[in-house]
Amino acid sequence: MEKVAIVGCGAYMDSGYGCPGEWRCLKAAALGDGKIENPSQVIAFVKCECPGRSLASNMGMAMKLSEMKPDKIYLSSCLANAAPGCPYSSAEEMATILENKTGIPVTLGTHDYH
Repeated sequence: MEKVAIVGCGAYMDSGYGCPGEWRCLKAAALGDGKIENPSQVIAFVKCECPGRSLASNMGMAMKLSEMKPDKIYLSSCLANAAPGCPYSSAEEMATILENKTGIPVTLGTHDYH
């Protein structure tokens, strides 16, 4: 089973703007639905907190504490498709930072649930 880490938008999750929390991402991982092609084990769920400076280090800490390295990292659909978007960084920029820091491929989005 593939091991994955998910990064959610803390502002969206905390304020309820179309994302009541991580349940849709976890459902997509469990079922292998949406952008997550196969049922997967979520080994880390990291909230990106504005302005996002600690995202890469928080992902590194999650991997260190879990003592597992994910096969893939997913930027949640609420982060990748946010409207309005993040005023600090685009999803593409965040993905590049995470890929460069961890060496793990990053996918934009997790699910297509509405």
